[in-house]
Amino acid sequence: MVAALENFIEGLQQADTPDALQAQVFDLREHFDVEHVVYHSVNASGGQYGVLTYADDWVERYIDKEYERVDPVVVGCYQRFHPVDWSRLDWSGKVTRDFVGEAQSAGVGRQGFTVPIRGPAGQFALFTVSSNANDRTWGRFTEESTRDLILAAHYINQKALELESGEGATSAPHRALSPRERDALTLLALGYSRAQASESLQISEHTLRVYIEGARYKLGAMNTTHAVALALSQGLLVF
Repeated sequence: MVAALENFIEGLQQADTPDALQAQVFDLREHFDVEHVVYHSVNASGGQYGVLTYADDWVERYIDKEYERVDPVVVGCYQRFHPVDWSRLDWSGKVTRDFVGEAQSAGVGRQGFTVPIRGPAGQFALFTVSSNANDRTWGRFTEESTRDLILAAHYINQKALELESGEGATSAPHRALSPRERDALTLLALGYSRAQASESLQISEHTLRVYIEGARYKLGAMNTTHAVALALSQGLLVF
């Protein structure tokens, strides 16, 4: 599994067109052995970008019916910062049940795991894998694969931002992060709020901010989300 993910990351770094990124998403589906992989991003001005393995007719219907307004994954993850298993979302209500019925008929899968991503300049993205596995198998998969799913999500998001801006990947030399700086970024990567992270580390939010800013400076990151993505991509965080 580790070698396969490393091969995916290497291939992703070499992707220089949207079609190449799309091909990598199909490879990632094979790597995780899931039904579908989806990456969808919306920037502050409403511009959208996506790479996914859904059937074209389902994508067209989803867009035509504006299902993002009722999709529990979109609605539920918009206010979350941590990865979410679909079983924890609200699937009640007739409109939602009707939507779910259509989605499952389209082969989306009954299980899912989504990583919300906050990027620069108000960007919001979702990275999702879905499956028809039973509850026990899916629970074992998410428990064993959460770190890799978070890593893949941030790698794809970083590559998508590069392709959208027309810029190549940048890699600046970095100074070693301190243990506390690594701890702070690790908790943020796992979706902790700053308040939750500071409580977990038993430090004040002011001290946490010092560690985050120190990590950003060492990594040459534009913002905290960028720092987390860079630290993940460089293997500096331990889960």
